[in-house]
Amino acid sequence: MELRADLPKSQRIYKQTAIQSLFEEGKGFLLYPFRVVVHMYDAENQDEALPRILVSVSKKRFHHAVKRNRVKRLIREGWRKNKQQLVTLCQAQNKTLDVAFVYTATVILKYNEVEDKIKEVVGRLKEKLC
Repeated sequence: MELRADLPKSQRIYKQTAIQSLFEEGKGFLLYPFRVVVHMYDAENQDEALPRILVSVSKKRFHHAVKRNRVKRLIREGWRKNKQQLVTLCQAQNKTLDVAFVYTATVILKYNEVEDKIKEVVGRLKEKLC
């Protein structure tokens, strides 16, 4: 399977049952500006052995949808650029990794800051997989 640097629907968490199991069974940690919740399980087949992502930005912190969407775009782009190491690890171990990013800051950070934090999250997730 060819590794692509995009974020197709198969790599996003969108079903209510998957979201519920992620938050019920997953383990979380804080890394400002994120609360990260992770749930790892065996994949049913090789095509499903991918890390999947969910991004949540609170309406309480950002009242305007424009700002919430901006934060979500920043997070998704940082993840898209830095997920390749996790993709190869997941496929090698035949695991699916569900990751939820809950944005906890009250200001919109610059893209470089968001990407650096996502790199730290990816590093922690690699340690968990290994």
